[in-house]
Amino acid sequence: MNADTVIMLRVHQGRNIKRFRDILGVKQEALAAELNMTQQAFSDLEQKEQIDEKTLNKVAAVLQIPVEALKNMTDEAAVNIVANTFNSHDTSTSISYYPIFNPIDKVVELYERMLKAEQEKVSLLQEAFRDKK
Repeated sequence: MNADTVIMLRVHQGRNIKRFRDILGVKQEALAAELNMTQQAFSDLEQKEQIDEKTLNKVAAVLQIPVEALKNMTDEAAVNIVANTFNSHDTSTSISYYPIFNPIDKVVELYERMLKAEQEKVSLLQEAFRDKK
């Protein structure tokens, strides 16, 4: 290879989004909901080689990663990062998972639904009791 040869490495931004989404364990549906788009629209976004700046910034913010990682990481660099992260024998390396929803909120929602169902049962029984008199 001589000094005049320039190797252009291709960056596929949609693939980078998918790669980080998979690493972080985030489903397409959840990320699409955070970005106010359908799952199908998000799937189409992951197929694009180039994505507009505004959308890249939104995705990076939701995934809590630097936007430069989505813009500039080549396939080769991504393989190296993943290989070094997951094949490391260093036990101090850990992956943090932050759910998009608060589990306590989900318990409260369930409790409220159950309470409403019980209140409806009570009102039906009271109505039936009044009709019997």
